[in-house]
Amino acid sequence: MTAPLTPPPPPHDQSSHQAWQAPPPAGTVEAQYGQYGQDGPGMKTELRQAAVIVLAVAVSGLLLGLLWWWLAPHVPLVGDESTKGWVVYLKDTEGEQAVGVDGTFTLLALAFGAVSAVVVFLWRRAAGVPLVVALGIGGVLGSLLAWRLGVWLGPEQDVIAHAKAVGKGVTFSAPLKLGAKGALLAWSLSALLVHLGLTALFGPRDPEPPYGDGPYAAPPA
Repeated sequence: MTAPLTPPPPPHDQSSHQAWQAPPPAGTVEAQYGQYGQDGPGMKTELRQAAVIVLAVAVSGLLLGLLWWWLAPHVPLVGDESTKGWVVYLKDTEGEQAVGVDGTFTLLALAFGAVSAVVVFLWRRAAGVPLVVALGIGGVLGSLLAWRLGVWLGPEQDVIAHAKAVGKGVTFSAPLKLGAKGALLAWSLSALLVHLGLTALFGPRDPEPPYGDGPYAAPPA
């Protein structure tokens, strides 16, 4: 006699076990970057990091302002008293000190932008868009802070009062001012370009799939 045929057991319901899937094999994209690819931390984490970058870069503008005030050339002025009152004029009409003031600020801002970009890249190689935007915003705020600090630390803004205080024919320095306001963007432009170059050269790369696992791989024999 033969054993009676019994129907095979029904397949198990897999719906309740979908949340307990086996981990991805080692070496795959999912194993390296997690379930959601390489998006990095969540948006809230990136926004917090972006706020830290804006604050740190902006505060470093204090150092830029101090260096600008210390390194910028002085523009010599001379006061003279006439029948119509005090008159102030340049002592050296052919001097290029005023251009040197703007050039000093621009060169310092470019250097600060490059350094800040390197620091941010080393901190977060896989930086997202919020961090890059924060780098640009922080550069603008840092430049504004440096500009106002340098003007505040520089010579007196009221040149007539300064001329009266030092006396007729005595040379004194002109107020520290930034003639080319476009220099305020030098920090941000330098930071963005350097960060872009570092990301292109040393940024993380997408891992290539193993040979034979691509969408056009030959079916097994």
